[in-house]
Amino acid sequence: MECGFRTLPSSNSSSSTNAHVLLLPFPSQGHVAPFMKLSHKLVDLGVKVTLMITEFIHKRMITELTQPRPGEEVHPIRIVAVPDGLGPEGNRGDVNKLSESFFRILPAYMEDLIKKASQSDGDAKVTCVIADPVMVSALEFADKMRLKKATFFTSSPGVLTMILQLPKLIEAGIIDAKGTATKNEKIQLSPTLPPLSAAEFIWKCPGYKSMEEIVYQCTLTINQNVKTSNWVLCNWFNELDPSVECLIPNILTVGPLLGNGRPTGNFWPEDLTCLSWLDTQSPNSVIYVSFGSTSIFSQQQFQELALGLELSGRPFLWVVRADATDGVSPKYPENFIEKVSNVGKIIEWAPQEKVLAHPSLLCYLTHCGWNSTIEGISMGVPMLCWPYLGDQFYNRSCVCDGWKIGLGLNYDDNGIITRHEIKKKVNELIGSDDIRTNALKLKEQAQNNLVEGGSSWKNLEQFVTQIML
Repeated sequence: MECGFRTLPSSNSSSSTNAHVLLLPFPSQGHVAPFMKLSHKLVDLGVKVTLMITEFIHKRMITELTQPRPGEEVHPIRIVAVPDGLGPEGNRGDVNKLSESFFRILPAYMEDLIKKASQSDGDAKVTCVIADPVMVSALEFADKMRLKKATFFTSSPGVLTMILQLPKLIEAGIIDAKGTATKNEKIQLSPTLPPLSAAEFIWKCPGYKSMEEIVYQCTLTINQNVKTSNWVLCNWFNELDPSVECLIPNILTVGPLLGNGRPTGNFWPEDLTCLSWLDTQSPNSVIYVSFGSTSIFSQQQFQELALGLELSGRPFLWVVRADATDGVSPKYPENFIEKVSNVGKIIEWAPQEKVLAHPSLLCYLTHCGWNSTIEGISMGVPMLCWPYLGDQFYNRSCVCDGWKIGLGLNYDDNGIITRHEIKKKVNELIGSDDIRTNALKLKEQAQNNLVEGGSSWKNLEQFVTQIML
């Protein structure tokens, strides 16, 4: 997109600008991680960056943030930790309580930080706020202080299209005012993406009806906030859905955003031993299995997954959080660990970008969270899709039916994805030359967007230029 703006120094330059941005992610790992990656990109362009996160999250990230890095005397991103209002024993899994508490106290801390930055001799004044589009109080405060404001949308292009089309869906009677589908028909939101079913609405959280109502209200909030922001920054590249730019004029695609070895807000320490293990595996042989930071399985489903990996007969790297199963610690099938000791490695958290870029990777069994999906796209890895909630269901459709870079796993009549289904889909994926070709094509497009002169590269430079005006 050529807009006639002057260019800034390349990312290798140490030149600085007079821009100072304050970034405010929603307090969960899936939101903090892309904000960290965006922060690094802005620092590369000479922008002074302050990232405001909660004290609870800061404690979870401290190990990663304090690791020494060659050639880096001071962490380039200023991180400010503030209370979330819940107290030490508060239930941060209750998204509604967390949101209400944090949004209530946030403006006071923002005001204090902005005033101190403005009065400091060494700091540039805050010139722009970049907030998660659900952060209503942050964006309202930016208006009050007459600061430029941008929203950073951390999900996929299809999901943003869905949110922007909400008023039309209600007006057409396709959904009611509470987000309930009134017609049993698929909706074509974009000419370049697959049609959307009611089961793929992003507020759908199977088994969590109260959560659905909260998420639906959030989508209405996002709809308003992205329309009133000066810019909407998005973590994808244009080729994934060119049509979304027709719906909103202020969109800037700046992805894929990658950490490239820098801190990205991990809540768990990365187990780097998996990289040396991958080095011992044959090229294109390993199934990488990871379901993000929130997916939870029943004990029965967890064991069926384990048996499916064993039945596949292929090497696997499996990320298993301590809280991966409902109510109890994960319990493996009898003698499972012994049986797979020569072909499988199980860890609690992985350096995911490095894993996905490793030549031993065959495919990625994923929950289809957008951070994981865009990383898989960036590395050209075919995907096996097993969504859990929210935007992950439509992301699966885009992966499988839109970009055709993966296959979905299907539940049986008892609501279980069986070991036989896992083996079957692994074999189908391996046998599809088209899926691998499509994945490598998207990888090339992703890389072309990030190099100097690429579309995402130019969009980010354009954004930095505009916040300096």
